Amino acid sequence: MIRTVILGTGAAVPKKVLTNQDLESMVETSDEWIATRTGIKSRYIAEDGETTSTLAAEAARRALEMAGVKPEEVDMIVLGTTSPDMIMPNTGALVQKHLGAVNASAFDIYAACSGFVYALTIADKFVKESPEKKILAIGSELLSSITDWQDRNTCVLFGDAAGAVLVSGSTDGDRGILSTHLYSDGCLWELLYIPGGGCIYPPSAEMAEKRDYCIRMHGNEVYKHAVRSLTDVAWEAIRTNNLKPEDVDLFIPHQANIRIMKKVAERLEIQEDRVYMNIERYGNTSSASIPVALDEANRSGRLKQGDLVLLDAFGGGFTWGAVMIRW
Repeated sequence: MIRTVILGTGAAVPKKVLTNQDLESMVETSDEWIATRTGIKSRYIAEDGETTSTLAAEAARRALEMAGVKPEEVDMIVLGTTSPDMIMPNTGALVQKHLGAVNASAFDIYAACSGFVYALTIADKFVKESPEKKILAIGSELLSSITDWQDRNTCVLFGDAAGAVLVSGSTDGDRGILSTHLYSDGCLWELLYIPGGGCIYPPSAEMAEKRDYCIRMHGNEVYKHAVRSLTDVAWEAIRTNNLKPEDVDLFIPHQANIRIMKKVAERLEIQEDRVYMNIERYGNTSSASIPVALDEANRSGRLKQGDLVLLDAFGGGFTWGAVMIRW
């Protein structure tokens, strides 16, 4: 059976680190308040010259280097983001330019924090159709550009980063993506959204003054829906593959909030030592969080061939999804 396998992983972050202590001088908050409620101690924030596409390209280069694949061998780039460089062209096309991936088609996926899981699912479908294809699935964000730095309830949460995987087809036993599962519910859009910048509220001086280009979130409601949706879709991935929670070697949930991750793991009956959490150092990096964690786990030796890896994401839209992989 032909399955989609990950040939290489990569990640990239900006140079600047913003700590909770730094935030104490910007808004009314404290290190203790942030860490207790979110698990976050620091995050990376982009400076001049660092963009969603440049971070994505660096993460992609590292994935290609690990796989021993040249940019011109890449057939497709699928990039999940909520913070594109521009409305047009798509950020994936800019990544193609940065890489010199002259033979690749490129497009963006706009599914908020679920963007990478959506991108990887799309890549999986293309590989199953054409196993020889080499596809980059990327999650990249500059959330600092769409964060209201005067809103202490949201500005403490977000960071900038990018993560990438290179995938292709293989008949190497049971290795590869076993199943993917995607969902959405647009009826709940008002719980997590960015009001301005689109055709309903086009860019204007008033929009900028109100900071309507920034993330708006009803945290308590998002928490409840996130826990339920992440748990349900993870169970679906486990049961679809006739597995049990104890079969999962590494669970990589979206790094949104440490309380969400721990609650979902508890409901799935997955021990905490098999849950990958790096939110303390990165904050919530939206679509980048899962591929960054996957790359860390891969490069640190946390993953070995044959391991079962469960990816689990939830984001604005609402969107959510899971991917089960045999490493």
